[in-house]
Amino acid sequence: MKSWSEKLNQGHEPRLKILEKKFAGMPRGSKMFIATPKMIQKYVNAIPLGKLIDVKKMREDLAYQNNADFTCPLTTGIFLRIVAEESYERFTNDGKRELMTPFWRIINPTSSLAKKLTCGVEFLNEHLALERS
Repeated sequence: MKSWSEKLNQGHEPRLKILEKKFAGMPRGSKMFIATPKMIQKYVNAIPLGKLIDVKKMREDLAYQNNADFTCPLTTGIFLRIVAEESYERFTNDGKRELMTPFWRIINPTSSLAKKLTCGVEFLNEHLALERS
């Protein structure tokens, strides 16, 4: 089984796909951007301290930046989990909180993704509270 770091760094390439049929609320013929885990990581790392962004906004931004109508919701969720898990895995190994990708700024603690994370929902809430104080 691959580590989260291996999943993050496995060399995905971004793609633009023209939808041949309706998918996840996106109409047939739409240009759908498929990001990479590294692109998601770069986006999350750019979210300023104390600011929260929702996944929908990230998908809109990535689509706009890549001349697409939409960003794939399925791969975005998968890649966001890879980014969060890799960051937490690295933190548990080296203890360097300041080097973490601040995934708590984009993953809502009440989301289904938050409930799947190894770090747990409480970790997200703790980091959000630290940034508010």
